[in-house]
Amino acid sequence: MRFLLTFTAATAFLSAAPAKPTYYADVEPIMMENCQGCHRAGEIGPMPFMTYDQVRPWAKAIKNSVSSRKMPPWFAEAGVGHFSNDRSLTAEQIATISSWVDAGSPAGDMKTRKPAKTWVEGWNIPKPDAVVGMTKPFPVPANSKIDYQYIVIPTGFTEDKWVNMVEARPTDRSVVHHAVIFIRDPKSKWLREAEPYVPFVPDRKGSARRIDVGGGGNEILHTYTPGNLPDVWKPNQAKLIPAGADLVMQMHYTSTKKDTEDLTKIGLVFAKQAPEQRIMTIIAGNETFVIPPGEANYKATGALGIPNDATLLNFFPHMHVRGKAFEYNLITGDKREPLLKVNKYDFNWQLNYHLAKPIELKQGMRIEITATFDNSPNNPYNPDPKAEVRWGEQSWEEMAYGFFDVAVDARHDRRSWIMRKPLAGKTE
Repeated sequence: MRFLLTFTAATAFLSAAPAKPTYYADVEPIMMENCQGCHRAGEIGPMPFMTYDQVRPWAKAIKNSVSSRKMPPWFAEAGVGHFSNDRSLTAEQIATISSWVDAGSPAGDMKTRKPAKTWVEGWNIPKPDAVVGMTKPFPVPANSKIDYQYIVIPTGFTEDKWVNMVEARPTDRSVVHHAVIFIRDPKSKWLREAEPYVPFVPDRKGSARRIDVGGGGNEILHTYTPGNLPDVWKPNQAKLIPAGADLVMQMHYTSTKKDTEDLTKIGLVFAKQAPEQRIMTIIAGNETFVIPPGEANYKATGALGIPNDATLLNFFPHMHVRGKAFEYNLITGDKREPLLKVNKYDFNWQLNYHLAKPIELKQGMRIEITATFDNSPNNPYNPDPKAEVRWGEQSWEEMAYGFFDVAVDARHDRRSWIMRKPLAGKTE
């Protein structure tokens, strides 16, 4: 019976593929929608997949990668949440690629091809209205420890700017673990000792605990991680950069075996009209955990109460090399609803998961996160299974942060939303 079920499933899987798939008619549309975003000039994919001649030499490797679901990278557990940016391939798409490779990877008739997808050279967003960022490359020496670098970027904006799309682009992604872009309010005292455009490491010798990692209480504009997508919101949604605000780039560099340098830039597309909803990035996390040596399934939990009504848009789980799994749950009274489960967290592919249908949050609900760590010798990325591991900035330390974006009434700012201050002309 088991053999019969397996045979039947395999037959159904293969029958989903076209009888005689060709590149132009059947495979190229899959490459356009699921692969070319990364596999094109200037992007993170190590080789371009824009033409038949570029794809054909990699045909067998592509088959192996998609059949094992190693590519495209996607780690959300099926059946828990539905996501608009789900880049995983369907069984039919995998069968199509496999059958095409098994048939010798024929090109087919170019007349059957669909129009090529349009890309903006150098960006995954439309041509930016403004580009800001580093003015000099930052050197990343081989085999070195590099503290978080904070770079203050004056915007020069003399009026409020609502940002509808934003993308950060390093020039050497191999050494940029992440880049968090904060919006420093004109009234904020955070990092005023830093000279504009000059990489800066805060002095942490004082007894007071600094909150530089959290942006000194300032809002997050955008987070870059390898393989992630730019932030693109609906036409009636945007993040606010106030007049006179600076951007602060928090750069986490991890060196490789060779000397290199990086020059990260940020592209901004402004909203064409005043938005109805303001986007804010919120964090639920845990900074007090202690992972015992050799522990293979250590769990750290955190939660954040929802202080005011909002619409939940997406999730961005963040851990380091001992990260094993991550989940979000929505707590409403005694009810627990799973929102996202990442059972195979991958430090090298930290993704954002955009809800296909946003969730309405009400005051009193809670977002709960659970981060699972593998500090055992069985974790191939574990730098030291004998170490007791705590929260820290570097990759050999750990973090347990569950970022998520919410959309709120555009008249709110972060403080009024958190403090539940009533809006003008509105009773709450």
